[in-house]
Amino acid sequence: QVQLVESGGGLVQPGGSLRLSCAVSGSIFSINALGWYRQAPGKERELVATITTNGLTNYADSVKGRFTISRDNAKNTVYLQMNSLKPEDTAVYYCNADIVPDRSRPYLHYNFWGQGTQVTVSS
Repeated sequence: QVQLVESGGGLVQPGGSLRLSCAVSGSIFSINALGWYRQAPGKERELVATITTNGLTNYADSVKGRFTISRDNAKNTVYLQMNSLKPEDTAVYYCNADIVPDRSRPYLHYNFWGQGTQVTVSS
């Protein structure tokens, strides 16, 4: 069993900052890519940022220069530092992990999602 637990969401004023965390636990041999996605009301879930095992990052154009994704491999945790927040950043933010659970079958990997954390940017 694998669990992804997000934290750090909340209400913030425009221009403010928040830091999201996602701790991965359970039956894990290794973790490949980690990422953050978001879903606003009435919209489809969209990619925010991803990070590979080696630290290569990818960002949605809408958050480039404002958000930073990072990971602590020793803690199996991924972070999203969000600065200069805008009302259009309001959404439920989901953590995503590509995980190899079984060391005896390293070619088998699965995708897992967290439960989501609400981020609201409003004055």
